[in-house]
Amino acid sequence: MANKQQGHIKKWQDDKGFGFIDTEHGESVFFHINEFKARRRPEVGEQVVFTVGRDNQGRLQAKDVQELQFVQQKMAQKNQQIRQRNAKRSAQADFEAGQKKRLFLGAGFYAVLILLVVTHKISWLVVAWYAALGVITYAIYAKDKAAAQNGDWRTPESTLHLMSALGGWVGAMVAQTYLRHKSQKPEFRLTYYLTVVINMAGFLFVLSGGGLEFLKGIL
Repeated sequence: MANKQQGHIKKWQDDKGFGFIDTEHGESVFFHINEFKARRRPEVGEQVVFTVGRDNQGRLQAKDVQELQFVQQKMAQKNQQIRQRNAKRSAQADFEAGQKKRLFLGAGFYAVLILLVVTHKISWLVVAWYAALGVITYAIYAKDKAAAQNGDWRTPESTLHLMSALGGWVGAMVAQTYLRHKSQKPEFRLTYYLTVVINMAGFLFVLSGGGLEFLKGIL
């Protein structure tokens, strides 16, 4: 309330349409009904907010007289709006930071796969498998989100988790991040992380030689 003063209506002459406000500094300031912004008549004793100006004769006069409670409510609403706007901006910033981290994680995983191919640890078919499953899983997520928005037949969550466990977890992660689909359900997210662990455990088992011969026989 910059340039605003507070006070209370000390005297009001309703028949004449003017009165006086006692300020916080103990001064008495004249005001006219035309400067009272509430849709009612002023009441003696009520707290008000106003600015001080001068009338046509140069005398001090309270202008833009408003109810203190009304002004406080408006300020509270404005502050609430500012807090909500700042919270949205903060959430958006966190979301965008999370996008970059997940994209980096997915790209890093595929980079490791390529490195393993170069060092003759795995076949290019493994990279192709993960890439294909990633794309397919992302497409399934996109289709399921569209179905959710249109009220169509949904893809079972068990199917989404199965695709993730088979190797499409990067595509699922990207879909959850960029499509904002299945990203707010704690139970789903927990199961998703479990599918990632299962897939990585199987991949490391094969890579360590435990199932390498079997994998070579398939590929």
